[in-house]
This record gives sequence, structure tokens and C-alpha cells, in this order.
Amino acid sequence: MTYEAVQVQKLTGGCGAEVLGVDLNAMSNRQWDEVQRAFVEHGVIFFRDQKLTPEQHIEFARRWAPIDVNRFFKAAPGYPEIAEVRKEPEQKTNIGGGWHTDHSYDQEPAMGSILLAREVPDEGGDTLFANMYRAFETLSPGLQRTLEGMRAVHGSAHIFGKGGVNDKNPEGASRYGNQDLVGADVVHPVVIKHPLSGRKALYVNRAFTLRFEDWSVEDSRPLLEHLYQHAARPEFTCRFHWREGSIAFWDNRATWHYAANDYQGERRLMHRITVAGCALQAATGAA
Repeated sequence: MTYEAVQVQKLTGGCGAEVLGVDLNAMSNRQWDEVQRAFVEHGVIFFRDQKLTPEQHIEFARRWAPIDVNRFFKAAPGYPEIAEVRKEPEQKTNIGGGWHTDHSYDQEPAMGSILLAREVPDEGGDTLFANMYRAFETLSPGLQRTLEGMRAVHGSAHIFGKGGVNDKNPEGASRYGNQDLVGADVVHPVVIKHPLSGRKALYVNRAFTLRFEDWSVEDSRPLLEHLYQHAARPEFTCRFHWREGSIAFWDNRATWHYAANDYQGERRLMHRITVAGCALQAATGAA
């Protein structure tokens, strides 16, 4: 059998890479090793023209880690492991329309999310990603040292709970449920040692980080806002244009993402499987 080499092409200098020359349904062990390396190195990897059934999508996800079913998203019919990320032509709001990382509100945040394009608009609907390694590495040394000694509180009630953002959105009822499953707030290091790469990454995000531990919301806001604006600088980012059969697999510990809402009047349907992670450890001292 001839070995088909995997090609990894960086999307931008900021983050992300396309993985070419691989059929996710028929990977050799060598190809699987190369795909794993690309994921660790680039934080988010992209595949094109993948013809995956829901069962094959689930099988691919389970090669990485156990599936971490999102308790708030509506599932694809018949597949509780697969969350639907859907926007209908008449809807004005979208899912994920702001910089965030998935599941930071959990005690053991998800490792990653595998998003498969089922139906995409003729134009628009791109997803942007930002590199949290670069976000940390480009901060001033003094601020790096300060942040390494800090922890932050993350929560989901203000988004997914009763009276939260999604509850107040009339379009939210078709997308979300299980408001009673909102858990207690959790605390994570502000700078983590990435579980796979060992690199230092900034770990706060605008959607789910509430405040720094032992700081008030008011005292936390200026520094958090500075970090959010810094981390979203264009030179840390990439933008992925979807086609039917495209897949993005991002590392929630190393990246943020943002779904552009620029395709009014068209349908966009994605299937997302989230895979489980681990408790996050603080990064201190020299890398």
C-alpha cells in the first residue's frame, strides 16, 4: 500500500493550518500521527471535502477523547453526541457570534470541538480563530509575571441560565435548553501550561470569564478588557471560509473562536462534537 503524505499548510502567521491529502474515514497510522502533531502545533486544524456520516463524525471524535456532550445545545435528531449549530434564513442572531472558548465554565474544560459543515450560505458565515499562545507571549514581561500568579472565575449562568442572554433571545428556544443544568462557577489559572504542548497560554475569554479570583467584577473589568482587546489583534488570528464537508477542529485551551454573522436570509447548519479535556494547571516560571 502506498503511503499518502499529509500536507500541512499554515493558514496565516497568526494561527491555524489546513491538513490536506487525508481521508478521515481511512487514515493510516502514520497519517493519524501527523494529524495529531498538526493539532498540537497549530491549535486549530482544517480539513476539506470530508464525506462523514454522523456515525463517522462520532467515530473520528472518539479517536481523540471521550465525547463531552454540551448540556445546553439542542442535539442533532437521533444523535445526542452531536450538537446542532443552526441558523435559519429568518433568524437574525447566530450561535457563537463573539470571541469565546467552549466549556471554560466546566471544572475540566473540553479539549476541543470538531465542527462539520452540513449546509453553508453562498457567502459569509466564516469562523475566526485567535492564538492564545501568541496572546500571552506578546504581553510585557511584567504583566506576564503578574498574570502567572492569578486565577479567574468562569461561569455560564449569565449565558445559558434562566434570565440569561439566550433566555432573553426569542430565537434561543430553538437552539438551547436545560437551563437548570447550569453549574457552579469554577476557577482556572489565568495562564495555563497547555496539557499537550507544554506551552504557556492565556486562559480568559469574554463570554465566560466573570472576574479574577479575589477581585470584584468592577476591579477586574479594566484588566480583562485590556487582555481581550490584545488577544484579538489581527496578527494573532485566522479566518476560515467554509464549504460543505469542511471540518474545523480547534483546541479550546489554545484558541478562541468567533462565528461571523454576515449571511442574513440564508441557512447555515453545522454539526459539532466536543471532546473531553482535563483540569488545567498553572504555568509559572520560565517556559
